[in-house]
Amino acid sequence: MLKCRTVWKKLAPLARSSSTVCRQNVRRAVLNNGRTPAQVPAAHMSTGPAGGGRENQLYALLVGAACLGGGIYAYRTVKGDQRRYEERLSEIASRPHRAAPQETLSEPEPLEEAAEQPAAIPSHARYLLIGGGTASFAAARSIRARDPGARVLIVTDEPDLPYMRPPLSKELWFSDDPSVTETLRFKQWNGKERSIYFQPPSFYINPEELNSAENGGVAVLTGKKVVHMDVRGNKVKLDDDTEIAYDKCLIATGGVPRNLQVIERAGEEVMSKTTLFRKIEDFKLLDKVSRNIKSVTIIGGGFLGSELACALGRRSAESDLEVIQMFPEKGNMGKVLPEYLSNWTTEKVKKEGVKIISEALVKSVVAKDDKLEILLKDGRLVKTDHIVAAVGLEPNVDLAKSAGLEVDSDFGGYRVNAELQARSNIWVAGDAACFYDIRLGRRRVEHHDHAVVSGRLAGENMTGASKPYWHQSMFWSDLGPDVGYEAIGIVDSSLPTVGVFAKATAKDTPKAATEKSGTGIRSESETEDTAVSPVASSTPAPPTVGHKDDYGKGVIFYLRDKVVVGIILWNVFNRMPIARKIIKDGEEHADLNEVAKLFNIHED
Repeated sequence: MLKCRTVWKKLAPLARSSSTVCRQNVRRAVLNNGRTPAQVPAAHMSTGPAGGGRENQLYALLVGAACLGGGIYAYRTVKGDQRRYEERLSEIASRPHRAAPQETLSEPEPLEEAAEQPAAIPSHARYLLIGGGTASFAAARSIRARDPGARVLIVTDEPDLPYMRPPLSKELWFSDDPSVTETLRFKQWNGKERSIYFQPPSFYINPEELNSAENGGVAVLTGKKVVHMDVRGNKVKLDDDTEIAYDKCLIATGGVPRNLQVIERAGEEVMSKTTLFRKIEDFKLLDKVSRNIKSVTIIGGGFLGSELACALGRRSAESDLEVIQMFPEKGNMGKVLPEYLSNWTTEKVKKEGVKIISEALVKSVVAKDDKLEILLKDGRLVKTDHIVAAVGLEPNVDLAKSAGLEVDSDFGGYRVNAELQARSNIWVAGDAACFYDIRLGRRRVEHHDHAVVSGRLAGENMTGASKPYWHQSMFWSDLGPDVGYEAIGIVDSSLPTVGVFAKATAKDTPKAATEKSGTGIRSESETEDTAVSPVASSTPAPPTVGHKDDYGKGVIFYLRDKVVVGIILWNVFNRMPIARKIIKDGEEHADLNEVAKLFNIHED
């Protein structure tokens, strides 16, 4: 103990300096004066302001001194609900389609000297973004806007630069370009062409040049996966065992497509003829497969399944491809739309060339005579060449154990505070974030607009903004160029709904909707708008439209305790700020027909 005090006396003056040279001197002094190597490499401690400056340097010295005295390593994890936390992690680890990291919270591995880094991988990044999707790109852009000289490193396990996912199940399928799978360029409904990538390669700098770039920049490390987080040492480990230290870190790992257990248990031959649709490579594969088979079956009646069914259905008219869509609900998007509108949508999907099998529960899938045989629980048998499983998304929380982060047991995803912060110097955005909605309660959202807005806010807060998340994100789905809708809030068919409809005109289509904004990704334009005082249309409303067979355009209100908590705009576009304000106000409305006038649906 006396020797510890002596060493500390010698080292104390060095703790007052934040320079790298002094930290290295401290490290050498500890290693030379003690018999036990220091456990925290000071050179990798954060130099950022919030929890990553001199306090961390002082902590490194204290841990080093403690190790000299007897190898004591103090570790304490703070979490809210031990039982729910462990149950959630155990359930995730038991899933067959994804192996969880094996590190334990109570026995952290000793931190070792960082291995020599390959030339292309920076050893340190002030801003480290894990994941290469929409949320990460939005965060990078936000960080650079507030800190123009910032050096941002994005690490993604995909081989591609950041890109938008919605066109993978929408516009790309309607392209006339035979090389669309290579160019990944598409025409929006308004006829304008654009790339699926947010920015061309020239926008980014090479990872090896990141730390030397005079004006900073954004670098993307592709094909690398973060497999371990050391939150005390402020560093991560990649799947090739290299390490990257960080000052501020964003987790935007998105999710992985769910599969049916009956398919997973069916064997390799069935799995080889099954597509789980999520990435560019999945789009390329399904495009190729659908051109060389006679039958394809989409399992799932939600947004993704219905969009792919319509896209492939259009192709079936030209290629004699049989397109089957099956789902357990009574109609397409039955979990979202009220039954009458779900039934109407199903008829529209059928007109696209899709054979619908509703109320279908899959019992087994087997490979037989070069076909897949899908046996339903009611005895129906479906033979097909290929399966597309579109049955939902599981948030990727593989880093939860090593990082000691809480996973929400109800909604999944990392639990974050109002500023999207999971703990000091770590933020989460996009599909993987379970956040608290001040109007609707705790939620997790899996849509493009949420990824844009949450990524942008996380980037701002990583640069010190300290802003709470209040935005009501929207989402949209297009069943081809003629039918589409935009939605916000909680849209659940189990809630009471009120629908107000009007006769549609030629301009009430997704194709026409993009002519005003000039972009096919509608949320990118609408999220910048706000509605302050909506003015109702002066056009008198016709008598209330009953639930007839034609729902050209309209507004569907979803109610909870007589308050509007969700809104769908059916073939009504560029009105989302008004819907957002209605939900934000949280008021009861005596006559929702009057509220519907705010959206001008009765104007020609």
